[in-house]
Amino acid sequence: MDVGIVDVVVLTAAAAGRRERWRVLTLRRAVGVRCTGAWEVVHGSIEAGERPSDAARREVREETGLEVERLYSITANPFYLHQTDTVQMALVFAAVVSHPEQVQIGIEHDAFAWRTPSAAIKTLAWPREHDAVRYAVHLLREGDAGAVEDVLRVPDARR
Repeated sequence: MDVGIVDVVVLTAAAAGRRERWRVLTLRRAVGVRCTGAWEVVHGSIEAGERPSDAARREVREETGLEVERLYSITANPFYLHQTDTVQMALVFAAVVSHPEQVQIGIEHDAFAWRTPSAAIKTLAWPREHDAVRYAVHLLREGDAGAVEDVLRVPDARR
């Protein structure tokens, strides 16, 4: 049984001299899965007994093969599922990773692309993901969360 959803904006530093500091990982849904062909950020269910931040790290690892170096709590987005007539909550995180060349997508996706934030916003299917990218890039505009780093950066419980 899942107890909620995590959306994770995965970011890596752009090459030196680029106008925009970050690149955003976008994933395309594979044929035969829900929303075939839609571009999205990493997301998935929080499992029973799992902390939301641990779910975010797990989903990044499962969907991309990447390890999260820094994780930030961004926002929460409610959404309605007509199939089950329920309101769900997506907890939104930003994950900073290194080694963007090491992405290994799983069976849910058939393609990935590192995009500028503005290109990611144009590509992503879900409007709530557009906002999540904007929030993440604004929060990390100086490389970290600045004066609010101590509140929004989520420590890794495994360390």
